[in-house]
Amino acid sequence: MEALKATAYRLRNVATNRLFDDTGWIIDDPQADKPALVRAEYAQKQFQPKGKEYGLYRFADWLPVQRMLEGSCAPVTYRSEGLARALGLKNLYITFSGYYPEIGAQMTTCSFKETEAYSVCGRLGADNDRILVVASAGNTARAFAKVCSENRIPLLLSVPEDNIGALWFEKPLNDCVKLIAAQKGGDYFDAIRISNMVLSSPRFLAEGGAKNIARRDGMSTTVLSAVDHIGRIPDFYFQAVGSGTGAIAAWEANLRLIADGRFGTHKMRLMVSQNTPFLPMYKAWQADSRALLPYDDDQARRDAETILAKVLSNRQPPYGIAGGLYDALKDTQGDVLAVTNEELTAAQRLFEETEGVDIYSAAGVAVSSLQAAVKAGTVPADATVMLNVTGGGEKRFGRDKQLWYLKPAIVFPLDVTADKVLSDVSALFA
Repeated sequence: MEALKATAYRLRNVATNRLFDDTGWIIDDPQADKPALVRAEYAQKQFQPKGKEYGLYRFADWLPVQRMLEGSCAPVTYRSEGLARALGLKNLYITFSGYYPEIGAQMTTCSFKETEAYSVCGRLGADNDRILVVASAGNTARAFAKVCSENRIPLLLSVPEDNIGALWFEKPLNDCVKLIAAQKGGDYFDAIRISNMVLSSPRFLAEGGAKNIARRDGMSTTVLSAVDHIGRIPDFYFQAVGSGTGAIAAWEANLRLIADGRFGTHKMRLMVSQNTPFLPMYKAWQADSRALLPYDDDQARRDAETILAKVLSNRQPPYGIAGGLYDALKDTQGDVLAVTNEELTAAQRLFEETEGVDIYSAAGVAVSSLQAAVKAGTVPADATVMLNVTGGGEKRFGRDKQLWYLKPAIVFPLDVTADKVLSDVSALFA
């Protein structure tokens, strides 16, 4: 296997069309006067995946990475038989990110967040001496903790205390990974707010979330996996969303594949879904509003506590920003659907019965939304459909394993001051 070279690319502001060089850890266009996503434009214009032995980095031509880290796996796409039959679809393709060795899926965190972590950390130079800061509702934290621990990259995680049960691992982590938490009753927004308090210090580096091209392009490998397997761009794309970053990434991958010219000239209809009653993007989309509608903080926390798919509880998603989910949905004639707890659990059972592996609650939301769209006649029986199963196989992975849980070094109250957070967190890395 050849060593991976740094990928050649430039950055483009999607609002102003300005093209410029990536001079380091660029998250925003420094010359922009309005918020907008920046997008990577790669020197390699044709889709040419490497061998499977490269793991996620088989798609490195379209990842903004400087190096290849050990231990990565790419998403696996296969043609469904069982679920397709149950739904009455002829061309259903499942892109599975998780642990299901029988189909070749080997992500030991059981989540597609590994695609983000290996891409983001691969964008970091080997000489980086700053502490990466990641806020998460659970699965993202688990993925970054695994990657940073195994590659000795200093990392600060911020997670709601109610969600720390998601931070399980097959072995203890390297002490370069530290966890802080927002006290019980707090949500993902609170975890983000507390993590932002340490970023006034130059010792810490904001991962950047949806604004980080490496995060989005890492997630876009789900679509690249699907097109590599199917041989064409799908007609429909289904995924549950918390921030919508994965769907934005899917749209961007679609545009690159259209520019290639060999896989079709059409845009997949992005069909994304949220878990009732936490529905900020669903409600904004129903109102045809680029801006999210007002959402009381306490009500949002209660709604986040109510939903089973807690990883979907993002109160500040990149929805209205130029190049964000609103634009992606408009450009692809997409839609946002709503799924109840009861519907998602029924969909989880259906998937395990028909496909042979357990899936996470967020993936259950996606399956249920596909089921509803087929029933409504939105999806024709012969359409080529990509179902992005963003996490699964935890029960399969946990057989005969003793799991290890990461505990928070500090739990902060929701009214904590920035000075207190910075002081206490700096001491963790002394």
